[in-house]
Amino acid sequence: MTPGSVDGAVLVLGLGNPLLGDDGAGLALLEELTAAPDRGVEYVDGGTQGLALLGRIAGRRALLIVDAVKTGAAPGTVHALRGKAATEWVRCGATTAHETNAGELLAAATLLGLAPAEIAIVGVEPERLEIGMELTDAVRRALPEAAARARGVIAEMAGSTVLRPSGHDAMLMDERGMI
Repeated sequence: MTPGSVDGAVLVLGLGNPLLGDDGAGLALLEELTAAPDRGVEYVDGGTQGLALLGRIAGRRALLIVDAVKTGAAPGTVHALRGKAATEWVRCGATTAHETNAGELLAAATLLGLAPAEIAIVGVEPERLEIGMELTDAVRRALPEAAARARGVIAEMAGSTVLRPSGHDAMLMDERGMI
C-alpha cells in the first residue's frame, strides 16, 4: 500500500520513541494490535516521523493514533479520546517527547484539507520519559486494557458495534464528554 492510498480506510498510526522509556508506549500498543490485525485496517509504525506522515493520513476516512498520552493522570491510566475531544487535546499542546507531535501533524493535515473525517487517540499515561528502552511496570500493565480499548475503537470506526470495556482508571471521551 502506498502512502495516502485508501485501501485501508482506517489507519492505526503508532507514534513514539522507544529510546525514551514510556514514550514507546504507542509502539508497544501497535505491536499488540498487529498480533491479531483487523481486515481492512492499515497499521503503521510512525515512530517520531512527525510531518513526514502527512501522506499516510491523507485520504483516510478514519485515523486512530496510539501513543503515550500525558495529561497528568496517574501513570498507566488508559486514555481514549474521540472526535472533538481528540482534536481539542492535540490542539491544546499534546505532550510527547517526539520532535513533532500528533497535534502538529493533525493541524497541518487540516490546513491542507487532508485530515481524516474521524480521528481518535488511544494511549497510556507515561510515568517516565527519559533515556531508557524499558517501559515502566505501570505502562506495561496497562497495555492489554489499552489494546482492548483500541480494538473497540477500530471496530466502531470500521462500522461494527462493540461493547466498550470498563475500568475505574480509564477514560473514553467524545465531543459530548466522557462516556
